[in-house]
Amino acid sequence: MHGPASSGWLLVALCAATGVYCLLRMRSGVEEQRSAAGGEALMGFGMAAMAVPAAVFTPPAWVWPGYAVVFGAAGLRALWAARSGRHHLHHLVGAAAMVYMAVAMAGSPAHAHAHGTSGTPVLTGALLLYFTGYVLLAGVRLIPVVAVAGGGAGGAPVPAPGGGPGAGGRVASGWGDRPELARACRLSMAIGMLAMLLPL
Repeated sequence: MHGPASSGWLLVALCAATGVYCLLRMRSGVEEQRSAAGGEALMGFGMAAMAVPAAVFTPPAWVWPGYAVVFGAAGLRALWAARSGRHHLHHLVGAAAMVYMAVAMAGSPAHAHAHGTSGTPVLTGALLLYFTGYVLLAGVRLIPVVAVAGGGAGGAPVPAPGGGPGAGGRVASGWGDRPELARACRLSMAIGMLAMLLPL
């Protein structure tokens, strides 16, 4: 699953930083934010640990079944939470991708950890397509949308509907509740997931 050590360490740093930010988001006063941030923190730290270059640390064989159990449970939780919101389905796909990578590495740990060629091509391709689409869509959503008042040139730019600081035009109560930061966090993890799936 791992390439050169320098890119591996960059992936570890990206995923760990995302995990730390998600832990900070768990202090939110909004229950939905806290719930989503907890699952995303687990994903960030799990990805960071999985991305450590093989030359530095080769985990024992029992680690991969442990990963599969932990992220399988996270996937079941996301499936249960999806009853109240479709965005939990993305967490379900992320957890399923982690289980898939853990199972692939458990199947041939020495070979997979060093070279990453033990996955199923069809499933790997499907996950790559999903995360590529997610990265593109999330990137577009982060671009600020500005509409010109009155529709003519020279007017004062005003934020377009839905582009305000919070959902429904509501001002977020803290920096951890800002939706654009949560989207950037999810975008970072999706990019990390792509980097981990490519060599699989």
